[in-house]
Amino acid sequence: IFRPRPNMVAAAIAVAALAVLGAPSPRGSRLHPRRPLAIRLPRAPAATQAPEAPAGEAITCKAAVAWGPKQPLKVEEILVDPPKAGEVRVKVVANALCHTDVYTLDGDDPEGLFPAILGHEAGAIVVDVGEGVTSVAPGDFVIPCYTPECRSPSCIFCASPKTNLCPTIRATQGKGAMPDGTSRFRVKATGEPLYHFMGCSTFAEYTVLAEISCAKVSPRAPLDKVCLLGCGVSTGWGAVWNTCKVEAGSSVAVFGLGAVGLAVIQAAHKAGARAIYAIDINPDKFEVAREFGATDCIDPTNCGHDSIVAALLERTQ
Repeated sequence: IFRPRPNMVAAAIAVAALAVLGAPSPRGSRLHPRRPLAIRLPRAPAATQAPEAPAGEAITCKAAVAWGPKQPLKVEEILVDPPKAGEVRVKVVANALCHTDVYTLDGDDPEGLFPAILGHEAGAIVVDVGEGVTSVAPGDFVIPCYTPECRSPSCIFCASPKTNLCPTIRATQGKGAMPDGTSRFRVKATGEPLYHFMGCSTFAEYTVLAEISCAKVSPRAPLDKVCLLGCGVSTGWGAVWNTCKVEAGSSVAVFGLGAVGLAVIQAAHKAGARAIYAIDINPDKFEVAREFGATDCIDPTNCGHDSIVAALLERTQ
C-alpha cells in the first residue's frame, strides 16, 4: 500500500512495476489520490496448477531494478536461481506499493543497497521449493513476510508475546542476501548479482523467499487484494490489537490517513472504540476514513485551536 503524494519517485516505482508485470498504467501513471493502489495482474492460475518452471534451473523473467538512489527503476531481464535448502521460489501475481520502497529508492534507508529489486507487499504462488521445505508446496498461495517468525521453541523472540522481531534471518536480510549470504538474482545480460530487498524483492515476476517468510493463505484468496496484508494493513491492525490493545469504549486518535492509518481505524472500529479521531492535513481523505469507521475527522491546520492536542482535549473531556 502506498499513500500517494506528489512524488516522482513513487510514480516511477508504480509505472515500472506495472511495466514489469504487464498491467496498464492507472490513469496515465497518475496515482489515485485517495485509495491504496494494488496492481492487478492477469488472473492467477488455479491453486492446483503451479506455474511451470524447469526443476533446478534458473528462470528468465523481468524485474524493475533499482540501480541507485533517486534513479528511475529500469525494467531488466534477470535470472532467478532455484531455491536452496529452506527456500521457496514463487511467481508474483500482485504487488502493492509501500512508502518504504520510496524511502529506500530516495536513498534515505541506511540499509538500502544497490543494485536491488525492491518490493515487499505482494501476493504470490509457489513454483518450487528447496530441500527441507514442508510448510508450503507448489501451487500454494502465499504472502511474503519481511519480518517472519521462525517459531522455533528455542527462539526467545518468537516465544515472547511482547515482540515478533525474530532474528533468525534478519542479519543476512539486512545485507540484501538470502540466509546463506548469497543472492538468487542475476542480470541476464551481464551476470551481475542483484541485492534482495527486505527478504522479498517482489518487483519481479519471480522471486525467492525463505520458507519462514511465506504466509500461506487460502487458495480462494484474491491475491490482488490480500497482498495488502503483507505490510500496511497488518501494521495497522497490529498497532491496535497487539501494541495499544485498544479496548471497547476507548477513544483513539489516528495521525495520518494513509494505508496504515486506515487500517488502524478499521481495527479500532472492530475493537469497539467509542470515538475514533482521524487526523490529516488533506481533507480529501476524510470520506474514506469515515467508511473505515472514523467518527470524527480533523484537519490540524483548520481545527480552531493552536494545536491538535487542544482540539482533541476539547473533544474528549
